[in-house]
Amino acid sequence: MAGDCPFCAIIAAEADADAHVVYSDPDVVAFLDHRPVFKGHTLVVPRQHVVTLAELPDSLLVPVFSVVRRVAAAMEAGFGADGTFVANNNRISQSVAHLHVHVVPRHKKDGLRGFFWPRVKYSSPEEAADVAARVRDAIAAEARRFPGP
Repeated sequence: MAGDCPFCAIIAAEADADAHVVYSDPDVVAFLDHRPVFKGHTLVVPRQHVVTLAELPDSLLVPVFSVVRRVAAAMEAGFGADGTFVANNNRISQSVAHLHVHVVPRHKKDGLRGFFWPRVKYSSPEEAADVAARVRDAIAAEARRFPGP
């Protein structure tokens, strides 16, 4: 764990229950963004603490982006999204200094324009837990269709 990194705390299972982890393997963890652009917005992070994409070791490129691909496919196939927005910030607009890839479910006419993203909150921890369960189920369904690492 790197210092007081909140994502390292989630990875180490030191964070409280509102992390809502939707996927975990030896190299990668994915969990709901606590201030989603749209409900289901998921962050995919390497377990190893690195700050930027440039610092990500080659040995983790495939594991991280295989999970990004799996989550993106799950958003469409099992979560009902019309598409996804996948993004990574390096330092600028990176609110947590731990590499994370955003996978945001998109719907036609959802109002997202450019990079002015309105943020919403889950109405309760129970709603967030329900959305996390739906995303986990969608990821599991995609894993059966497209087995990966």
